[in-house]
Amino acid sequence: MLDPELLERITLRRAELDELEERLVKQLTEVRAERDERAVAERVLERMTGELAEKRASGGPVPRQVSGRAVTLIPHREPGVEESRCHGTTSASSPPGETWNEVDLRRCSRTACAS
Repeated sequence: MLDPELLERITLRRAELDELEERLVKQLTEVRAERDERAVAERVLERMTGELAEKRASGGPVPRQVSGRAVTLIPHREPGVEESRCHGTTSASSPPGETWNEVDLRRCSRTACAS
């Protein structure tokens, strides 16, 4: 005949093991999800690093962080710049990749080069 005390101990240990298994399965799922997120973040970082390197090499404007948002810094309008540079156009004397900022475009829209 089965010993009731021994049977109870076995049953309790199986319940403990079932509970441990549930916790480990949950933890494994969380670890896999975080690992997948890290892999995606790594790919994004590699792609962005490559894009920034290309932009730097081409001499174009490079995005910066301002208030947590990526923006492209645009040089301010220099005194004596002709109006033909309105609406993002550049002249032969302007640095590569230089464009107008919004204030310059608003000023320009009030002048003869308004479209």
